[in-house]
Amino acid sequence: MAYVVTEACIKCKYMDCVEVCPVDCFYVGENMLVIHPDECIDCGVCEPECPADAILPDSEGGMEKWLEINRQYATQWPNITRKGEAPADADDWKGVADKFEKHFSPNPGNS
Repeated sequence: MAYVVTEACIKCKYMDCVEVCPVDCFYVGENMLVIHPDECIDCGVCEPECPADAILPDSEGGMEKWLEINRQYATQWPNITRKGEAPADADDWKGVADKFEKHFSPNPGNS
């Protein structure tokens, strides 16, 4: 089992989760983070740190899509180990549903 980042992170990207990860398995995209599921040790310390409730265990129903998205982009985006600045409008996007289709960016972010 591993934890995955879901679409609730898109355009929020608070990054509170990054610094608590003991194995540095977060990767940064232009407007969201992902967790490398093969590096995640399932410790769960990141989940309560996320203000957007975007981190869930991959064992929850419906997480197959997010497991694959996290795996794919963790191999393409740079690793991030320190918390950066959240977007200025992050709070405006918190809680917005169905962000993936219209707002997901496959571009890498800055680590």
